[in-house]
Amino acid sequence: MELRHLRYFTAVAGEENVSRAALKLRVSQPGVSRQIRDLEDEIGFQLFERSAKAVRLTPAGKVFLNEAREVLSHAEAAVKKAREVAVGAGGEIHVGYAPSLTVRLLPPALRQFQQALPAVRVKLHDLSTEEMLAQLRSGKLSVALLVRPPRAALRGLKFQELARYPMCVAVAPVHPLARAQSLSLAKISREPLIGYSREDYPEYHTDLARMFAREKRRPRIAEEHDGVTSLIAAVESGRGVALVPDCLACMVGPRLNIIPLAGVNCEVVVGAAWLPGKITAATEKFITLAAAA
Repeated sequence: MELRHLRYFTAVAGEENVSRAALKLRVSQPGVSRQIRDLEDEIGFQLFERSAKAVRLTPAGKVFLNEAREVLSHAEAAVKKAREVAVGAGGEIHVGYAPSLTVRLLPPALRQFQQALPAVRVKLHDLSTEEMLAQLRSGKLSVALLVRPPRAALRGLKFQELARYPMCVAVAPVHPLARAQSLSLAKISREPLIGYSREDYPEYHTDLARMFAREKRRPRIAEEHDGVTSLIAAVESGRGVALVPDCLACMVGPRLNIIPLAGVNCEVVVGAAWLPGKITAATEKFITLAAAA
């Protein structure tokens, strides 16, 4: 049994005439009659009582008509939903993100995406870099907004740069260095450093090593945290200072002072990563709007 059989059957049942049904379907009358006979042969019972001028549904045909219409309705709904996803007009996308790095990018991107594709739901997932890379490869994420990982970590993925943020120093407002106009790495190396965990954020430690490569003293990492919330709390409590991108200022407000680094040209590159061949039209639209933001 094919959907074509059901379409022909419902058309004949609605018109109660094979000729009118054939005209409506834009096929030949013999073709419609043959399809109805094939359907009856397959299901094993008669659907119509036939006369010279009209056809009437049998009791079994009336029951079958209701079910056939349900099947056709479900099929049309399935096609509609799939088409919406294919053209980016429906469905949902899963976006992984790092809060401290996307605080300037994500809100305008979401706002514009909702205006452009209101039928598409965006589900956000606050994850570490390693978690985002793993979930992109497994298909759990549609796209991830993250700091650019090393080339080896991006194997098999695409990456598009979206923004660059200079590294700064975050200190508590009561810290002795809080009123400085700028700070050098030599000064920072004397302070306990609050950082991200190496396991979850290896790129952060790669940046630290590159920044301090020419310094005589290496940074003294006092604490490692698996998220920005606990890192902010640790710095605010005065347990140390942190090296962070300047976009963090949007998150911390008066809780921390964000001070520029002197004599250091180090930027954090933030971008979108995705798995080629798995990207939908809706995900492509989201990436485009994130880049515009």
